[in-house]
Amino acid sequence: MKIIKIFIFLLISLNVPLKAYSNENIQNILKEGGKIIFIRHAYAPGGGDPINFDISDCSTQRNLNEEGIVQAINIGNFFFKNAIKIDKILSSEWCRCKETAEYAFKTFETRSFLNSFFSQKFANNKNQQIKEFKEYVQNWDSKKNLVLVTHYVIILEVTNSTVSSGEMVVTDKNFNVLAQQEILFN
Repeated sequence: MKIIKIFIFLLISLNVPLKAYSNENIQNILKEGGKIIFIRHAYAPGGGDPINFDISDCSTQRNLNEEGIVQAINIGNFFFKNAIKIDKILSSEWCRCKETAEYAFKTFETRSFLNSFFSQKFANNKNQQIKEFKEYVQNWDSKKNLVLVTHYVIILEVTNSTVSSGEMVVTDKNFNVLAQQEILFN
């Protein structure tokens, strides 16, 4: 039991410095523009995709609950209140991502390269999605920021960062992590 506690302590300790950015620091980084902003969808209770998952039917998917809706609105408020300039907002085709983008930003486009490959059903898509995603970013050129509303697995694969629901990871075009911040429910 003592070994488990030590292991958990080490995991938490190693993760804390990555998330120890000040609110002012992340604002300054985003105001520079030209950044990639990964946002994990807002809170949608559960884990993974339901067995009957159908990408074209939101009733078969995990969706935002009231806390997730408030969190998504707070994400949008963060960008609005801090006058963060945005070039484009792209979302996964999963409903929880589209809902997050809708509540936060109102307008967005979907891209399949931002879809989850967590479940076995979609695992074979991983390499092609990451390739398409990286090509898109390399061809993207703007002085404003690119917002990507996506899933834990995409963010982890590209940035090597663990994220909670509604958390942002800011990178440069080479995917070097510059800042990370969680947007809360309240």
